[in-house]
Amino acid sequence: MSRFFWVRHAPTHARAMVGWTDIPADLGDTARLARLSAHLPEGALVVSSDLGRARATAEAIAGQRPRLPDEPELREIHFGAWEMQGVDTVAEPERLRAFWEQPGALRAPGGESWDDLSARVGRAVARLRAAHPGRDIVAVAHMGTILTQVQAARGVSAYDALGQKIDTLSVTELLWGAGGWREIAVNHCP
Repeated sequence: MSRFFWVRHAPTHARAMVGWTDIPADLGDTARLARLSAHLPEGALVVSSDLGRARATAEAIAGQRPRLPDEPELREIHFGAWEMQGVDTVAEPERLRAFWEQPGALRAPGGESWDDLSARVGRAVARLRAAHPGRDIVAVAHMGTILTQVQAARGVSAYDALGQKIDTLSVTELLWGAGGWREIAVNHCP
């Protein structure tokens, strides 16, 4: 069995759709970071997306835990032409609405679909499980990344998964066993 402790990176304070844009995280709440680090298993391996906000958060909470190389496939969804735009400034508001209300194969212009994101993250998780069988893994990533795994654990639609709140610096714990994924905790804020 393997346990994944999905941690959403520290806040960015951005008011736009942030996917692959590499903006910094606010790591000023050191007390909260310390509580989060103390909550995570001591012997766990730590991995993060290669984006700075996830990488910096991972470094802030890793402590003495072994750090794996950054994993680019744990990035947030790529919003393409919508990247760093507010929902009210997108040129095709109908397409954006459909993207969120019917997540699946519809892609952002020049970006990814929910299905693309899910497949990408699924590949990374399978690789991590195979490379480190039975190990606890702390994966510092992004809301969409984490929600793909909540969707897999719950066996729900992408639309239902997107209804789950994932706060910054929250922990979502999922257990991989013989029957697949099992949800232990979602959006826990230590």
